[in-house]
Amino acid sequence: MKKEIKKLLSAALFLFCLAGMVGCKKEAAPEVYNMQAADPALLHSCSQQLTNVIVHDIFKPPVASRIYAYSFLAAYEALQPQSAEHTSLAGKLNGFTAVPAPEEGKVYCYPLASTKAFIEVGKALTFNMEMWEDFEKDFYAQYEGMGIPADVYERSSAYGEQVAKHILAYAGADNYKITRGYRHTLTHKAGSWVPTPPTYAEACEPRWNTIRTFTLDSAAQFGPPPPAAYDLEKGSEFYKLVQEVYQFDKNLTEEQMNIAYFWDDNPFVTTILGHAAFAEKKMTPPGHWIEITRTVAQDQQISMLDAAEAYTLAAIALYDGFIACWDAKYKTDRIRPVTVINSTLDGDWMPFLETPAFPEYVSGHSTISAAAGRVLTHKLGEGIAFTDSTEHKWGHGVRSFSSFEQAYWEASISRVYGGIHFRDGVEEGTYLGERIGEWVWAKTKGAPADVLANKPKPSASTATEPLKASAK
Repeated sequence: MKKEIKKLLSAALFLFCLAGMVGCKKEAAPEVYNMQAADPALLHSCSQQLTNVIVHDIFKPPVASRIYAYSFLAAYEALQPQSAEHTSLAGKLNGFTAVPAPEEGKVYCYPLASTKAFIEVGKALTFNMEMWEDFEKDFYAQYEGMGIPADVYERSSAYGEQVAKHILAYAGADNYKITRGYRHTLTHKAGSWVPTPPTYAEACEPRWNTIRTFTLDSAAQFGPPPPAAYDLEKGSEFYKLVQEVYQFDKNLTEEQMNIAYFWDDNPFVTTILGHAAFAEKKMTPPGHWIEITRTVAQDQQISMLDAAEAYTLAAIALYDGFIACWDAKYKTDRIRPVTVINSTLDGDWMPFLETPAFPEYVSGHSTISAAAGRVLTHKLGEGIAFTDSTEHKWGHGVRSFSSFEQAYWEASISRVYGGIHFRDGVEEGTYLGERIGEWVWAKTKGAPADVLANKPKPSASTATEPLKASAK
């Protein structure tokens, strides 16, 4: 009888202890939970989830750049108070005022606030709430297991929400809503843009140049020179550009096809088989460069705060790059290669890649790639080698680069290989992007605003050399 009573008492004691463990989680010291919470992998997973949602929701590339920029700005501003070495971007970005300050004397877990701010902004600017809800369940469970005191957890989450609200108010005044529903009016002038096969879709975001910039004084601040004049006379500059695209496509090497396909980044590729049509969702160009940022940040094992800054500045460069590029596109209203070639050289010709639905000059991919590449070069280093496998899951292979510069020049020439851009469109787009990237860095870091002002453009003969080198 005594043995049975002893066993019952032992069992009761065990259950009491177990209940205590479940009901009262052990609180960790601030230095312990903050170290765990500041694992950059947490921010990287948020970034990847935002890309997944953007792909699912099929946002157009300019709109995707806007979503990334505001989401990462929220993450950075909520995390920045923990470091005196990193300063707020308030006053450095057009119209951006300081986010609410943390309560003085209160303890915060800023990494938690940062990811909370990121997710709240990402959710507000995208559509698929179910994807976010599924992600949040597992994501926040990681913080709950770190021993963050309940009051600190609640205060930090609330602070992240405060920052997100401030960022969303800032985003709400950028003219985006006013530009919804505008349509591009076709001029039908010789050499002007018209919808292209296979879908003949309406022009994308014709008023994007009216969106408020983050750093540029105006959308036209670094406006490129006029494109080659439309002239189909043999020997003219434009005729040579047309012939180059046509001959490239007829004689593409396997490597050139790999390059074109690797950098395709078309969020909604259409395939038509007879009377049936279907589309394939893929990553956008800004999403590709955000993933490159993640890859190199992980390779270099930089801190969560440095990663947040890298993401934010790259996203701002992408965003301003699209605004400047779209300003040039709709001012020049230049015809696409497929339209010219079909009407003058070969009625059955189709480019290797599907032509995007907007004017040709300048190349958007070239512009935004160079803009992000210049910022990342400043932030993460010159001559940083990396292997890009970010689009492997979409069947786009893996490529290695010796630097961000090599990567953005390859992205640029890929559009000529793909048959969707002329060479002057990609080269001038790259020069435009380089200047924007330098400007973004100068404006946000307080550096001298050189913006490559004294760097001469390569001549026509030497301009192709970086492109050829990247294609080897």
